[in-house]
Amino acid sequence: MPSKVKPLTDAQIKAYEATRDLAAELLESVQQMKTGKTQVVFSPAAEARERTGMSQSQFALLLGVSVRTLQGWEQGRKQPSGAARTLLTIARTNPKALLAVAGSSVREE
Repeated sequence: MPSKVKPLTDAQIKAYEATRDLAAELLESVQQMKTGKTQVVFSPAAEARERTGMSQSQFALLLGVSVRTLQGWEQGRKQPSGAARTLLTIARTNPKALLAVAGSSVREE
């Protein structure tokens, strides 16, 4: 069972932001890209959808959520909960099982 992470308070965010050196962070990022030390990280939702080969609209329909909600999950702005998280896990680990349940009607749209 995943642990619940408490969001930072406004004061904690402000304190963190006050200590940041954005120019140094940007320079470090550019240096990492030049040396090949970067990698693209897919969110679990994006990875799940990618493995099924479905479009965002098809995958959202299958999960019973709006495309906007799916986009929020894929971009890390929102986190799925309950049944959606379980379906995403199934899609990541066994996309054929999810596709079998989906039937042809979802894939044809």
